[in-house]
Amino acid sequence: MTILVTGATGRVGRHVVDQLVKRGAPVRVLTRDPSKADFPAGVEVAQGDLLDIDALRAAFAGVDTLFLLNAVTGDEFTQAIITLNIAREAGVQRLVYLSVIHADRFVNVPHFAVKLGAERMIEQMGFSATILRPTYFIDNELMIKDVIINHGVYPMPIGGKGVAMVDARDIAEVAAIELIRRRQGAADLPVETINLVGPDTLTGTDVAAIWSDILGRPIAYGGDDPSGFERTMAGFMPKWMAYEMRLMAERYVSDGMIPEAGDVERLTRILGRPLHSYCDFARGLLPSA
Repeated sequence: MTILVTGATGRVGRHVVDQLVKRGAPVRVLTRDPSKADFPAGVEVAQGDLLDIDALRAAFAGVDTLFLLNAVTGDEFTQAIITLNIAREAGVQRLVYLSVIHADRFVNVPHFAVKLGAERMIEQMGFSATILRPTYFIDNELMIKDVIINHGVYPMPIGGKGVAMVDARDIAEVAAIELIRRRQGAADLPVETINLVGPDTLTGTDVAAIWSDILGRPIAYGGDDPSGFERTMAGFMPKWMAYEMRLMAERYVSDGMIPEAGDVERLTRILGRPLHSYCDFARGLLPSA
């Protein structure tokens, strides 16, 4: 029997595949375009997507555990509903679902509300599941590093409450550990939720200071202006998505993404190592690194 990984070509999914292979687990990935897939030897590749019922049914043949990651799209909830139903139809009982931290609080943000709905489906359908709730991905900084380095501004409006940014490598390793634990455990293990956070809770000013130290010159924080962020995002993504990003940024500013007591220690125990820090990730983005 096999672990099926969705979203396998993305920043998190690719690391999940690598971590599972490293641990000797049998892996199958579902991807729209197998010609663009570059996975380790032994990984099975199934062509299709989460709205292709025939392909999805074929991909679930011989699968006993699911890693469900579906991207922020206009039909994200439909994708999740269909995939969970096909999984149940195929007899899959164990899964790990990538949700988002504060899904139950930031319900005015569409993809947070969607993920909360999927969490409730998972619980109501009786899956043996681990729900992973990551904060803001450190890896998002790849999209803005040129602005930081070339223009001297940290542009993300993350506010002054603090965001405990998490590295995709940490997300993926916890996911792999939980997939294997679920796969090897009893089918009636209760649903468990794990917050995925970084080791440091940083404000916009804190992040600008980190970049100032790394680059050896002043980097300014661009300020708490989600409306300006929306306008920028609308230049290279659909307007509905840019507006959704604005709504999310407004919650960064008003609430932050702050770990609960014990989150960092719990993740450190699961991984058996320290979490990747923002500072180390940022240093790794420099051309000379």
